[in-house]
Amino acid sequence: MRFFLTLLLAAGMWLSANAQKDATYWNKMADGMSQALIDKFWGANFEGYADRYYFNYGSNLSNMTTNHYWPQAHAMDVLVDAYMRTGEKRYKELFPLWWNGAPRYNFAGKMNPKDAWWNVFVDDMEWIVLAQIRMWESTGNKMYINKARQMYDDWIWPTWGPENEFPWYGGITWKTDVEKSKNACSNGPAALIAARLYRFFDQAKFKGGKAKEAYLNEAIKIYTWEKNFLFDRKTGAVYDNINRKGEIQKNWIFTYNIGTFLGAAHELFLITGDKQYLDDAVLAASYVTDHMTQNGVLPDAPSGDGGLFHGIFFRYFVKLINEEALDTTIRKKFHDYLTSLATIMAEQGVNHNTMLYAGRWRNAPADDEPVGLTPHLTGCMLMEAMCVLKPLNK
Repeated sequence: MRFFLTLLLAAGMWLSANAQKDATYWNKMADGMSQALIDKFWGANFEGYADRYYFNYGSNLSNMTTNHYWPQAHAMDVLVDAYMRTGEKRYKELFPLWWNGAPRYNFAGKMNPKDAWWNVFVDDMEWIVLAQIRMWESTGNKMYINKARQMYDDWIWPTWGPENEFPWYGGITWKTDVEKSKNACSNGPAALIAARLYRFFDQAKFKGGKAKEAYLNEAIKIYTWEKNFLFDRKTGAVYDNINRKGEIQKNWIFTYNIGTFLGAAHELFLITGDKQYLDDAVLAASYVTDHMTQNGVLPDAPSGDGGLFHGIFFRYFVKLINEEALDTTIRKKFHDYLTSLATIMAEQGVNHNTMLYAGRWRNAPADDEPVGLTPHLTGCMLMEAMCVLKPLNK
């Protein structure tokens, strides 16, 4: 009898613990982590830095370098997530401040006197443009999407090609001064941008410039190039780049490249209805779940650029999971996978006193431990993903 009572008690505790992981739980986690992003990283929060409208690279002034431009876009993406989820003006109020600060602290902006937003890294500009589009989506302020369109038209699309140049035959350049390096990190986001400019063309009421169809044509062209050169059609892997020597770097396979590839595929599926795009997205996502996961989690990523990689994957992965056209079995597999990762992070990786995540799935940072911006953003993005993840029965 005691044995059965123990079992019942254990079952009750399990149900109680898991019952807490509902929408309220995930919203509370997301609220806490987005607030920690503002409290611990937003430069203007600290005494003596009243006009530092920029996200510091380390928590609590531990790293204030401005040599990293691209994380700014993802920090703004998280604020957009929080604003769209809650409608709270305190998030929206930071948008125009960051709009002032991001170009001012852009380390490469002075290299191009025509545009303070310009950067020598094409992918850095692409992340910024994607964030600008979402700022418009959440506020309706056309200033944001007009700037996004201008940057894409002036600085991103012109790095395409030449299409007749062996062995690259096109592709968006990774870095403006290394024009023969064609990377997944510059092509996946570019395809996403072009597809979104097409999709939002009428709503944004664009005037002048390229015709609407040009953006769809460019999105398909960029996506097709990446699929042909950097996508393994058997395994779903997305290789990092084809370099200046024309060699494909197959040893570097990163979650963020898979995320933007599947994100672009999903966008094109929504626009065209062509199921091949959806199949590509599923195959790419399956590479992460089946080949990049060990002991139930992805590799720890506690610092540097790599700290952001998983978060970018989660941003586009959750959109795929919510796709109603997805096969039911596949959707459940992906749904369970994301939920399991989020639960491990929330229970073991996040410090619930500071609400900071340091990029270690099962080892939360100490109360006084400096945390990098990039891993914390990944934590924020996973918690926000759980807030928009649709139940399996809907």
